[in-house]
Amino acid sequence: MLKKLFGFEKGTHNLRTEIMAGATTFLTMAYILAVQPSIMENAGMDKGAVFTATALISAFATLLMALYAKLPFALAPAMGPNAFFAFTICIVMGYSWQFALTAVLLEGLIFILLTITNLREKILNAIPECIKNAIGAGIGLFIAFIGLQSAGVVVNSDATLVELGDITSGPALLCIIGLLITSILIVRKVSGSLLIGIIATTLIGIPLGITQFNGVFDTPPSITPILFKFDFAQVLTKDMVITVFILLFVDMFDTIGTLIGIATHANMFDKNGKLPWIKKAFAVDAIGTTAGAMMGCSTVTTYVESASGVQQGGRTGVTAFTTAVCFLLAVFFAPFFMSVPAAATAPVMIIVGVMMMASFKKIEIFDYSESIPAFICVIFMPLSYSISNGIMLGIISYVIINLANCKWQRVSIGSIILAVLFILKFFV
Repeated sequence: MLKKLFGFEKGTHNLRTEIMAGATTFLTMAYILAVQPSIMENAGMDKGAVFTATALISAFATLLMALYAKLPFALAPAMGPNAFFAFTICIVMGYSWQFALTAVLLEGLIFILLTITNLREKILNAIPECIKNAIGAGIGLFIAFIGLQSAGVVVNSDATLVELGDITSGPALLCIIGLLITSILIVRKVSGSLLIGIIATTLIGIPLGITQFNGVFDTPPSITPILFKFDFAQVLTKDMVITVFILLFVDMFDTIGTLIGIATHANMFDKNGKLPWIKKAFAVDAIGTTAGAMMGCSTVTTYVESASGVQQGGRTGVTAFTTAVCFLLAVFFAPFFMSVPAAATAPVMIIVGVMMMASFKKIEIFDYSESIPAFICVIFMPLSYSISNGIMLGIISYVIINLANCKWQRVSIGSIILAVLFILKFFV
């Protein structure tokens, strides 16, 4: 039954490992349950309703990934698009959150169409091999940077943009302690080291006054205030078209980047360098966004934090199923799950970042026509705080450098088309 439902094969996969991997993935991305409501509240949406909707759509989309795609990836409302939703569409442009939800719905429907026509898969295959390897490393660096930032180890500086925070106290100190504990467990090859590290760091945070338990159980708020709230009166306006295009563009390349990065890290490509399951993963992503809009959520996407579960050994839909169950439980046990501080999940994000950097070793460093574009892809992900920006700049530089050096055989028509579109995106 497990094989039929989740692609789990006895002898090849370990059930305990898959379950622990799913729990680890959940704990590293559970922050979205706190962040999403606070961001969407700025758009005028009901905070409690957004919390419930976030947990439910994350559970639904991740369960679909487990049953249909049979992959260990988790989905939830995306960081970035949610800020664009609240601060740009609603506050800067002055539109209602109902208008923004309509844009997300249209984006999801277009994604479904693109998936059916295999266009997203063709875009994936047009990405140069060196950029594919760079994406995994870039995401790793991005994840680590987010972890350091969330725990206050790296903080803002007016003089240098970033600087070292106060690591002698508070969340930053807890993060350093957790990083050392988790690292020791990994070096000793302790099973479930990432999950154990999160739990241990959370407990250590209690006497430090960082972990705050606010109860265990609570009745979930109703999602009625934001359910099926659309504004179709402005579907054909210029602003709606622009909004849908931006959401579509960012989500497409964030998802492609995430899937390539995690698949590279977990060695999930076939002998031809393809991802045979990619269409199913894209379909789940598209359906998740569409269903999320109906429930009152911004764009839903595959989370880079899925890498923590994959690193833990998750390889099948059982991992995603476990994560989905955790999200469902979170609806009723929100106070308990929300007690895990960012400083406790940050060490895992940092360590996963280290592990994902391994994909860069597949790049020939002294072939600068490949290593320079690859490095550009890697470095711009954390520095521009965007996976899609890194991919776009990496592909643009790859095409220009190789064409300028008459290395025509390396550059496919698909890569050239992508580069042209990306250039237009930046300048038009």
